[in-house]
Amino acid sequence: MSKRCELTGKSPLKGHNVSHSNNKTKRRFLPNLKKVTFKSEKLNKNIRLSVSNSALRTVDFKGGLDKFLKTAKNKNLSKRVKKIKISIVSKP
Repeated sequence: MSKRCELTGKSPLKGHNVSHSNNKTKRRFLPNLKKVTFKSEKLNKNIRLSVSNSALRTVDFKGGLDKFLKTAKNKNLSKRVKKIKISIVSKP
């Protein structure tokens, strides 16, 4: 499973643990991912996605998955979510 948010494209960052004596060891900063089930009103089905906590808050703010995907940029979305977006936008 990839550690990448399917809605915002957030992925792990690289950095260092720095000790008191200034020794540096490599580490990864992982995004705060959750497995969330969203309800799509236009498609009338549930969609399970791996989403960062900040993206989850943004979806709630926008008013649901359908409204979020209408305004989302395609470059940030995963391939699976791009297909869902196309089907939501094409539905009347």
